[in-house]
Amino acid sequence: MVLANKEMVVYCFETLIAHYNSEEAAPPAFDEGQHPLFVTWKKVVNGGEPRLRGCIGTLEACQLINGFRDYALTSALRDRRFPPIQAKELPNLECTVSILTDYETANNYLDWEVGKHGIIIEFVDDYNSRRSATYLPEVPAHEGWTRVEAIDSLIRKAGFSGPITESLRKRIKLTRYQSTLFTMHYSDYASHVKATRGAAPTIAGAKLGNH
Repeated sequence: MVLANKEMVVYCFETLIAHYNSEEAAPPAFDEGQHPLFVTWKKVVNGGEPRLRGCIGTLEACQLINGFRDYALTSALRDRRFPPIQAKELPNLECTVSILTDYETANNYLDWEVGKHGIIIEFVDDYNSRRSATYLPEVPAHEGWTRVEAIDSLIRKAGFSGPITESLRKRIKLTRYQSTLFTMHYSDYASHVKATRGAAPTIAGAKLGNH
């Protein structure tokens, strides 16, 4: 099994910086393979709690190198919940890569553990629209939700705005999964680049350095 690792996060930073420089990122040092994956960007301001800036991925297995390249940019620039990340924000960013494993069909919407499982819900709403949404394993735990609170939040994330009833919850098909993750702050990435290449990352001539 492939585990999320430092090289994957480095590659996500490289991909984003290459985008700002209108270049291609160099091929990464991790092995190929096919797994579902997510890339999450958060912004740390004044030492506070990191705030989400983008999180997009795929629940289908994809080639790791292509997947991280695509989703590093999609989550940074095209998460509809947030404005695109600008180059000047880089020094405040942290990146988390997640590789998803152990997909299992749950018996019902409560058949999962907070902090252990990520969950995918699928349901048909009262207007016969098919809806689905997912939370990675760390989200309900970080928010301090119960299982029901997480499910209700996911129903809203899936775009359903009607009343949430027990009969609606019981119609949910829930898939649970686990993940391995690796998180790195930009300053650690910059130190890594300096140590391995002898120079800090730059964007179009602007030194970003270690802030």
